[in-house]
Amino acid sequence: MVQGKFLIVIVGPTAIGKTALSIRLAQYFDTEIISADSRQFFREMNIGTAKPSSEELASAPHHFIDSHSIQEFFSPGDFEIQAIAAIDLLFLKKNIGILVGGSGLYINAVCNGLDNLPTTDLLIREKLNAEFAKHGVPYLRKELNTIDPEYFAKVDQSNPQRMIRGLEFYLSTGEKLSSYLTNTKKNRTFNVIKIGLTADRSELYHRINNRVDQMMEQGLLDEVKKLYEYRNLNALNTVGYSELFKYLDGEITLQEATDQIKQNTRRFAKRQLTWFRKDDNTKWFEPNHLDEVITHITEILSRPVQ
Repeated sequence: MVQGKFLIVIVGPTAIGKTALSIRLAQYFDTEIISADSRQFFREMNIGTAKPSSEELASAPHHFIDSHSIQEFFSPGDFEIQAIAAIDLLFLKKNIGILVGGSGLYINAVCNGLDNLPTTDLLIREKLNAEFAKHGVPYLRKELNTIDPEYFAKVDQSNPQRMIRGLEFYLSTGEKLSSYLTNTKKNRTFNVIKIGLTADRSELYHRINNRVDQMMEQGLLDEVKKLYEYRNLNALNTVGYSELFKYLDGEITLQEATDQIKQNTRRFAKRQLTWFRKDDNTKWFEPNHLDEVITHITEILSRPVQ
């Protein structure tokens, strides 16, 4: 019999099979799924975020899929508050919950909590957004690497708002954001079981390339066309969308855009693995090894409470 509350956390690189595993586990343990994919929150983005299909969503209760609009600002701190509230409600009726996603900062927000940071100057943020609009991502990378190389090494370097956050913090406080990220763990009312999915590089890259081809066949370009007027929003400054915006602007061909999506997704997957492998508490499995994952989880659940 399960003692206490347990959150099964499924992590790993994009296209590795996290969604499928989370659904199988939700069905096996008769529970619900909290999504920690920072792009699947947005209801306007579907194909390019590899959002679960309507059939998958119907096969297990999901939270934080289509929960927000791209026109809303939804930070990791906002997610921490809302996700913990949803998990608390879930644990009123269940002993086990599932958290799944490839966004390391959002996973960490739930498992460990985020640091309480000093406020920053919104005027500085506006100026940095203007500089980004004028000079692009390379400008942000250069500036951030100069003033806070430690934060630069950790941050998603394809996400301009995360980099702007680091610059904004330094220009507002005179201190590095990295010096405030102490990783001080907050007390949680649940236990965490971390499951990582991985595969050798050739298999992972094959999965990524196939997924991008499928996205294009499913109509990703049409989805991006419909979102073109919102292209400067933070949510759309992301792989799969920014490359096709460049195609629509006539900067590159459609084939070049597709190739760039594959390349940038592979780079993103590499950064995801680097992030998640830092946590020694994660038990790693290859995709489609459901029985091994269930055996591992049930063994932990059966241990006497210390």
